[in-house]
Amino acid sequence: MKVQTGPAPAVQQAARADVKPTVFRILLAISLVHLFNDTIQAVIPAILPILKDNMSLSYMQSGVIVFALNMTASVMQPVVGLYSDRKPMPYMLPIGMGFTFLGVLGLSLAPNYGLILLSVLLIGIGSAIFHPEGSRVAYMAGGSRRGLAQSIFQVGGNSGQSLASVMTALVFAPLGQLGALWFTVVAGAGVLVQLYISRWYQGYMAANPPQARKSGSRAMSPARKKQIAFAVCMLIFLVFARSWYHAGITIYYPFYLMDKFGISLERAQMYIFLFAAAGALGTFMGGPLSDKIGRRNVIFLAMLGAAPLALALPYADAFWTYVILLVNGFIILSSFSVTVVYAQELMPGKVGTVSGLITGLAFGLGALGAVGLGSLIDTFHLPLVMQLVSFLPLIGLLTFFLPSDRTLKQWAQEAE
Repeated sequence: MKVQTGPAPAVQQAARADVKPTVFRILLAISLVHLFNDTIQAVIPAILPILKDNMSLSYMQSGVIVFALNMTASVMQPVVGLYSDRKPMPYMLPIGMGFTFLGVLGLSLAPNYGLILLSVLLIGIGSAIFHPEGSRVAYMAGGSRRGLAQSIFQVGGNSGQSLASVMTALVFAPLGQLGALWFTVVAGAGVLVQLYISRWYQGYMAANPPQARKSGSRAMSPARKKQIAFAVCMLIFLVFARSWYHAGITIYYPFYLMDKFGISLERAQMYIFLFAAAGALGTFMGGPLSDKIGRRNVIFLAMLGAAPLALALPYADAFWTYVILLVNGFIILSSFSVTVVYAQELMPGKVGTVSGLITGLAFGLGALGAVGLGSLIDTFHLPLVMQLVSFLPLIGLLTFFLPSDRTLKQWAQEAE
């Protein structure tokens, strides 16, 4: 005669109820659009030498073009996220890509500097709309595997960003400014895919209305608000350090390699391509790893794990520089998607706001980091600044001050 224990079936049923399905077709679609969006953003630095020569722009005017893109795309992201948290609008996604389409069209045909800036601003607005909403879609479609979902979403963007050097050689060198016209096809395809995603998004919101999720929420104590605010500031500072390190490697390290090893710019760019390609792989692997071992653990390992090799990089020979950049690109960017998921779980009711804050901030701080490091290089020697950059991953020690994943779950249960 079998003895049946009462609680076991109930526990198993509750466990099954907590497991939400992962909608891979939507994740792959939003990752594809992320690839389209960030490829178009990479058009700006790729086409910049062509615009500089055609319009006789100064270095300052060239810098303003990149700054306008970065600041528009980053500063507006939390604003868009805050608005969509309060009033979700699924069809903001294709509308945003429509702005991008107009921007690319204008960029290819603009006859003067003013219209170039206007076109770049339109591309920045399209990107600012896409990123928090795209991250929200990944959050919803991820179900119980949000780390994996965010990795699939982010790897599309990282892949698009790595195409700038390829586009310069294959598109803009032979075709010039008019070559940007080809990317209207990319933006148009993005609009079509976004329409498909928006229909799913609308159906998801109808089945999971915001009012139902918030109806049982409790008021948060002032002490808890302070703890969450401190954690958000600490996370932003860690993103700040990672972004500055990334900017130092991708923008200025090629010049360091050219001076140190006496190599051409093309060969120096191969080092950076390896760093970026390994980073895309690390971004993909970090999310599912965080589903298993925890978000904070991956953030900690990504920063401090990269520190020893980063400190050794300025003293490495040509061969070991390849190895270190390949390994460190994988390690340090493995936390790229994880920081977004951690922030979403830190503030679960404000998915769009925190997604825009973390991803937008990473983009904006990278731009500010490029300006700040460039100023330091103008003031001091390039090798000295590269040595200082190598210490940035040590800031990962501050990860100890972030709440653990278990603590985040307890806070979320308190708020239910």
